[in-house]
Amino acid sequence: MSALNAEQRYAALTALADGVTTLDVLVIGGGITGAGVALDAATRGLSVALVEANDLAFGTSRWSSKLVHGGLRYLAGGDLPIAYESAVERHHLMTSIAPHLIRPLRQVVPDNGSRASSMLIRTGFRAGDVLRRAARTPSSVLAGPSRLGVDEVVGLCPTVSTTGLRGGSASTDGQLIDDARLVVAVARTAAAFGALICTRTRADQVTGTGARLTDTRTGEGFDVSARTVVHAAGVWAGAVDPSVRLRPSRGTHLVFDAATFGHPTGALTVPIAGSISRFVFALPEQLGRVHVGLTDVDAPGPIPDVAQPDDDEIDFLIDAVNVALARPVSRADVVGAYSGLRPLVDTGAESGSGAGDLADVSRRHRVQADGTLIGVLGGKLTTYRRMAQDAVDAAVSAGGLTAGACITTMTPLIGAAGVRHRGDLPESLVARFGSEAAKVVSSARVDRPLDPIAGTLDVTRAEAEFAVTHEGALTVEDVLDRRTRIGLVTGDADLARPAIEEILDASGSLRG
Repeated sequence: MSALNAEQRYAALTALADGVTTLDVLVIGGGITGAGVALDAATRGLSVALVEANDLAFGTSRWSSKLVHGGLRYLAGGDLPIAYESAVERHHLMTSIAPHLIRPLRQVVPDNGSRASSMLIRTGFRAGDVLRRAARTPSSVLAGPSRLGVDEVVGLCPTVSTTGLRGGSASTDGQLIDDARLVVAVARTAAAFGALICTRTRADQVTGTGARLTDTRTGEGFDVSARTVVHAAGVWAGAVDPSVRLRPSRGTHLVFDAATFGHPTGALTVPIAGSISRFVFALPEQLGRVHVGLTDVDAPGPIPDVAQPDDDEIDFLIDAVNVALARPVSRADVVGAYSGLRPLVDTGAESGSGAGDLADVSRRHRVQADGTLIGVLGGKLTTYRRMAQDAVDAAVSAGGLTAGACITTMTPLIGAAGVRHRGDLPESLVARFGSEAAKVVSSARVDRPLDPIAGTLDVTRAEAEFAVTHEGALTVEDVLDRRTRIGLVTGDADLARPAIEEILDASGSLRG
């Protein structure tokens, strides 16, 4: 069963507390990497449970740019292996794993600078296309780079400055409808293969043979035994294994109403002065928003539950995107902001290099084993599947487990298979649920299922209920902040909250 809800969670915790059998793999962390590990292990026929102290996609996984990158920036930095790995994993995601959650997005760089810089951009885009072809991604999935005329640039990015504009260069990358939805889809698919998914479950006293688990909703605790333990706790990995050394980096995005950018269909891509691999993007997103990001700054000290942007980051992003706009934006145009912490591996060599060099710190992941305690560290959203494969390989080896081969390159996620386009359903609903869109409506018990949850938001009442009955949402915040992204704008959240509270109360989740 792929449905995640309060009843499923209770049953999974009860089964773990009974301790009748020893798990093959205990996974700690419910972000994209942990969910990927649970899916990989379950599809190999291993018994697996995933525990997460908060909610699915609570940490870094929901704060990305929502791009499935092909590795161009890593190629520019000379890191060919991770560039190729990124292109290959993008191929798997867009062709087999989650084609319903990813669309091709044109990235547009206006040509209004020096001819030398324009030539460098075009050369980089052609190199990125070499990666696409090396990964065997067809042009029907991702179109190759192209030159754009002035009218084409303005058509894709209507508020671009036309002063000195000679046209532009365009490339195509993958864009997720939502990063948190990817995490939930991976976790639900893992559950369909038999994995136990337990949110609001804290793991303490972690060793390679188990942990002490606590249901944070009831305070009840128990011990669980496992042949191997994989921790995928992201920036919180040091709390699980004190030997882990990370160098967190904060990435911030600003949220604007799409009308401020003229409802763009392309991603306005602005090179950062002095860098050959860094850009600021103005990305068209769901719910009628544009997200502008992102920063890359050191974030030392205690790890917060939710990172917050600082004034310097906000000013940096506004100043950077204004370089390319006909009408500058200001703080008054910002309707929301969010920050995430990247769990970069601290090799020691980079840690003294200063915040300005963070872009050069490798995004390559690392799997380390201490007996049967396996840590999967670093990496990036696009390559989560490969990270998970490497972690499970390490667990199988360390624990002497009998397991099948990895099949996740060809395992479609919930919603990926079958007919995905239904003219009688809202386009936004199909974009978020793929082939499950009809089920979202047919399984609804809430009245007026296709009505907006509040105001003109294109999130239906049926989606909010489905989040509770099938996607593991237990609180209002789970629905607002992770199953939908309504919570990115405070006014939207306030508008939707009463209806979501009513749906949760009817389901009994608020009581249990």
